[in-house]
This record gives sequence, C-alpha cells and structure tokens, in this order.
Amino acid sequence: MHLAELNIATLKYPLDDPRVAPFVDALDRVNTIAERLDGFVWRLKEESGNATDIRAFDDPMTIVNLSVWRDAEALENFVWKTVHKQFYARRAEWFSIMDKQHFVLWHVEEGHRPDMQEAKQRLEALNKHGDSDHAFGWSHLPEVKLWREARCA
Repeated sequence: MHLAELNIATLKYPLDDPRVAPFVDALDRVNTIAERLDGFVWRLKEESGNATDIRAFDDPMTIVNLSVWRDAEALENFVWKTVHKQFYARRAEWFSIMDKQHFVLWHVEEGHRPDMQEAKQRLEALNKHGDSDHAFGWSHLPEVKLWREARCA
C-alpha cells in the first residue's frame, strides 16, 4: 500500500498579490524537491506544473495539494527534512486559519491515483468521524515522529 495525502489551504490574498509572492515563487522549487525524493510516487498538477489553478472547493481562495508517497516515512522526510519545513513555518503569513481539518492521509493501492472527489471524501470523513483506517492524520501513524517535534516547536 502507498500513502495518499490531501492538504488544503485558504489564501489570505490572491496568488498574484505580492504578499504571497514568497510562497508562489517557491512552488516549483519545493515541488521539484518532492518529486526527486526517494519515496515520492505522484502528485496532482496542471500543465503549469502545480495545482494552484485547480478549484476543488467553493472558495476560489482555497488551494489544494494532493500526492501519493511510498510510505509515511517518505512523506515525513519531505515535510520535515527539506526546505518545505521553512515554508510550513511561515504558513500564517499566507493562509487563513481553518476551523476544520485541512490535512488528511489514507492508504491507496500501488498504482492508484486518487482524484479530488476521493480526496475530499476522505477529508470529510476525517472531519466527521476523526482518525480511522479510512482517513487519518499524522497521529494515527505510530511510526512517524517528526510531526510531533514540529508541532511542539
């Protein structure tokens, strides 16, 4: 089994606003790092090379990231041991605080590429029922540790 993840965020400002330029300008670099890492499998993207043009939610300011990884350790390595961590630390500059879960993980068969409908259903299940084998967050994976350290920092 592989691990799928959906992360959504609601921008404070439009993508062409200079206040989000540091985030927008880093997208290609951060995505390239992800794609070159051991354990990366796939990510949803448009012809532009990223997913910022995908409108999966009613709010046009909500952007998505949907990807598949070999396992939780590979995803954890990307999130917490690359330059991604620096941008994650700055998220409050660019994104509004969401009142529901905005990140969900679930297992997929090798070769499966989830679509946005599937990903949104998993996020909805997590928000409605909490962690389960169907949809879960980092805390449901005992083998990962770095998210705990980052959360406490």
